[in-house]
This record gives sequence, C-alpha cells and structure tokens, in this order.
Amino acid sequence: MEIRRRRPLVSFTGRSRARRRTRAWRPERPGRGFERRRLPRSSGRSAVTAAPGPRQAAVGSPSGLGQGTGTVPAAPAGNRRSLAVTWGTLRCAKLCESQRSHLTQGSSVMALRALKFASLTAAASGIYLYGNKFLDPNDFGVVRVGRAIATTAVITYDYLTSLRSVPYGSEEYEFLKSQVHLRSAERLRELCCSNRGTFIKVGQHLGALDYLLPEEYTRTLKVLHSQAPQSTRQEIEQVIREDLGKEIKELFISFEDTPLGAASLAQVHKAVLQDGRTVAVKIQHPKVQAQSSKDILLMEVLLLVVKQIFPDFEFMWLVEEAKKNLPLELDFLHEGRNAEKVAHMLKNFDFLKVPRIYWELSTSRVLLMEFMEGGQVNDRAYMERNGINVNEVSRNLGKLYSEMIFVNGFVHCDPHPGNVLVKKCPASGKAHIILLDHGLYQVLSESFRMDYCRLWQALIKADMKRVQKYSRRLGAGDLYPLFACMLTARSWESVNRGIDQSPVSASEDMEIRSNAAAYLPQITQLLNNVPRQMLLLLKTNDLLRGIESALHTRASASSFLNMSRCCIRAVSTYQRSKSHSLYRRAQISLTEALSLWQINLYELFLWLKGSQLGNWVIALLRRMQHFTY
Repeated sequence: MEIRRRRPLVSFTGRSRARRRTRAWRPERPGRGFERRRLPRSSGRSAVTAAPGPRQAAVGSPSGLGQGTGTVPAAPAGNRRSLAVTWGTLRCAKLCESQRSHLTQGSSVMALRALKFASLTAAASGIYLYGNKFLDPNDFGVVRVGRAIATTAVITYDYLTSLRSVPYGSEEYEFLKSQVHLRSAERLRELCCSNRGTFIKVGQHLGALDYLLPEEYTRTLKVLHSQAPQSTRQEIEQVIREDLGKEIKELFISFEDTPLGAASLAQVHKAVLQDGRTVAVKIQHPKVQAQSSKDILLMEVLLLVVKQIFPDFEFMWLVEEAKKNLPLELDFLHEGRNAEKVAHMLKNFDFLKVPRIYWELSTSRVLLMEFMEGGQVNDRAYMERNGINVNEVSRNLGKLYSEMIFVNGFVHCDPHPGNVLVKKCPASGKAHIILLDHGLYQVLSESFRMDYCRLWQALIKADMKRVQKYSRRLGAGDLYPLFACMLTARSWESVNRGIDQSPVSASEDMEIRSNAAAYLPQITQLLNNVPRQMLLLLKTNDLLRGIESALHTRASASSFLNMSRCCIRAVSTYQRSKSHSLYRRAQISLTEALSLWQINLYELFLWLKGSQLGNWVIALLRRMQHFTY
C-alpha cells in the first residue's frame, strides 16, 4: 500500500530547519524499527515502543494507516522517502517521550533517596544525641510554646464551661469553682515542671502568695520549691569550663556531684578548693539564660489573650516583675554585690551571717562563696533537737526584715525556707540566722518607704483615718480595706479592733483564705494599681508569715513592737534630714526617744504578764485589791 508523505508530528524547538530536515531524512539503521500502539481514549496519547525486525512496523490505526496490527512490506524506491520521514517522526516522538519519562522517574527516585537519607540521618543523630543526653525536647521552642498554649487553652475552656450552668453563689457553684481551681493549678504545675527555668520561677512566686490567691493554687504550687530541675555533671563541667577556663579537677580537690540544693535558675554544690577552703559553688543552669526572654514574651502574650476572654483577669504585673527582675537574678556578680551590701548594712546584728564571696573565681554564671550549713528556718523539729529557741529565731527574723524594709529600704525578697538557715553557735549558744540567695532585692524609694512606715504605724494603732489616707497614697484607692487586710493577713474586723490586740485564730485564718478566692478580681485590680515596689513586699510578707505559721509564732506582740521601733526610727531620721532648725531636730529626737521608751515599757509589761514572776505579781495585786475593798 502507498504511504503518503505527512507533516512531522514533533517539532524540535531551538533547532534549525536544515538540521530538522537532515535528521528527518537520516536513513534507518538496520535492525531497528518502531511499534506504535494506541492507548485508551482516556490517556489521549499514543505510545511508541521498539519492535523487532529490520524494516517492519506494527501500526495501530488512529490515522487510517491500517486496522489492527500488520506488517509493512518494503516500500518501492519512490516511496522510501515518505516512509523514512514517517519513521524519523516516530523515532523523534519516542526519543522525546523516553527522555521526559526518564527525567521524571530520575527526579522522583533522587528525591525519594534524598528523603530516605535525611530521615535516616536525623533518626540516627537523634538517637545518638538522646543517648548521650545532649538532646532534650524541652529545649525546642516549638515544644515549649505548644505546651504552654495547650495548657492555657485547656484551663480557659475548663473555667468557661464548668461553671456556666451553675447558679452563681450557690454551694454547688463554690464546690465546682474549688475543683476547677485545683485542676487548673495542677495543670499549671505540670507546665512549670515541664518547661522549667522561668516557668518554675514564676510558679514559685505564685505559690508564695498565700493570702492573695486561692488556696488551691498556693498549696499546689508550693511543691515547686522542692521540684526544681537539676543539671547533669556534663552541663556543670561545661559552664565551669566556659566561664572559668579550667576543668573542675584543676580548681577543686573535691567536688560533690549531688547538689546541696537546686532552684529554678541554678544549683549549689559543695567543694574544696586547692588551698583547703570549703566553698559552696552556685552554678547557673546552662539553658535558662537563653530561654528566659522567650519564655517571658510567651507568658505576656498568653496573659493578654486570657485577659481578652476574662476581663477581670489582671495578672500582667506578674510578667512585668519577671521582666524587670529576672535579668538581675541571672547575673551572679550582681548577687555577690547584694550579699556584701546587706552584710555591711546589718553588721550590728551579731546573729546574722552572710556567706563571704570569693570574687577571684566568680562570674555572671558561677558564684563561689563561703560554705555555711544549718537547718531550714521553718523546721521546728530541727530547732528542738538542737536546743534552739524558736521564739528567739522568729523575733530575730522580724527584727532583720523590719530593719531592711523600714530603715534601709533595701529588702531581701526571697526568704523562702531554703534561703534562710538556722544554726546554733557552739561558743555563745545563740541561734545564728544564715541568709542565702541574694539575687532578688527590692530598693524602696524614700517617699514610698515613708508612706509605708506611716501606714503600718496607723495599722498598729488602729487609726482608721490614717489607714485610709496612706493606703490611698500607696495606690489602693477605694479598696483600702482590702489593702489593709492583704498587708496584715487579718480580717477587717481585727484591723479595726487593732492587729496587736489578739492573735490570729484558725477561723480567722480560714476566713482570710476563703476571701482571697472570693475577692480575686478586686485583688488583681489592686495589684495592678499599687506601686511596683509593693509587689515584692507583699510576697516577702507572705513568705515570712508562712515561716511564722510553721513555727507557731505568728502575730506575736513582739513582732509588732519591733516594727513600731523601726517605723519610729525611720520617720524620725527622715524628719531630721528635712529640718534646718536645730530646735526642731532636738524636738524630733526627744519625741523619738519618748516613743521608743513607751514601746520598751509595754514590752516589759508583756514579758511580766507572760512569765511566772509576772503571774505572781498580778495575783498579788489582785489579792491586795480584794483586801482593800
């Protein structure tokens, strides 16, 4: 049959017409042929495959060249040109299709091989690093952020749904609210333990606010003081090597692997220097500094989101305080300077001991100090075993903090039991108070300190007009009754009667704790309004009350007397500094002396009243009065 010449089906882009013509007329090589078969209609194209035979072609018939599969005989000489054109066209189509197929398959195979190689490499590296304790999922930002967002979302959903269908103020509502508080506090504790570092620090701060937050939160978060993470030996060696430029064995004769204590930002080890001095080595956790700024930003964003859902939720003060104080706590050189300053400032208290700093081996992440040991200040059993007077310890602790707050305006704001130790002096038999961890201090301005002094004087004297006046000056506004209760941890009835008139009863303590949950929106509003200096003082007050409660010495009259002395001295010193008249200064000094003498006389009366001799004197006076009448 005659095969007519047809136009080529494939164009060669970028090639000249002469080259196309030459390639199209190239004679067929022996032993090579093409088979063209029709694909199903859904494919819309034909496939070309090689077929045996020197000059045969199995041709499908989409174009009228024949039906089915047949053999094309050798064409006459006149038709060979047309046949060569057709075969050349089919060959070019096969070549292009094959190249495209090979390129596509090659790219897919190469991509698959690269993916397999990357997966195997990542898995092997992960297993190796995890086995060597270099890889921790908590170090990945996406894990920390995801965990924080998920916890916040679950807590928010719980509050939104659990109390929605219950009448407000009913017994069922109060019960369910307590359960939601407890579940939320436990979730928050798990988040802090998982993310560690800054989260634990903020959780510890919340756990210290006994009389400002619901009891479910403070009771649950208190355990964070004893569940702080510990760095490994390798991490400790790395920090010391980077900061001091030497290995541990070059610096110390001995170095205990088990830390004496671990906190949210650092841990302390006992060691012996090459010259024989026993020291405490405080070493910062290696990852906390890099993560702290990101963690604070994350907390700020989450709190802003929660505030949009709960408008009464006002805890931005917490983030602001962490943003301001955390960089200072992470600088151990700053901590060392604070320790030396407070030791010099309170050198007149012979019962106070502050560890000496060894500056030659201290950096911003490593702090070497004198080793001191003792029992925790809230361990009453330890004091009884070692013959330490519990009342003396409580009284001296009150003197110490009254002096710092009212007189000097330089306050150690982290007096939790792990930072305040007690030890009996073998020589004198008196109890020494050892003050540790000097990273967090609050410096009080003079105006704030004077208003705070006068407020406490008014509270002790039950002068409600002055209580209202100085509470307003400190930012409390119309919430001054709540502010007075927060400062004293007493009921409003006790504040009106006089906080030194009666000790705290169990029922009053329970009332204060329940009111903390009931008035939470007002408390958060108040904390946002008062000066930032007040926030750490409130935390310090609550920590000190917790110690007094553990020692069963809370709200003793002696503590208020020590506060009164310090307030009188502070106000008198301030007034003398502002007076230019010699007569006025002498008048201020005389008034100060008379006020202090009255306090001493009242303290003597209280001592006689509580002693056996005082009981005999009182009984004798009553008997004489009976005989007189």
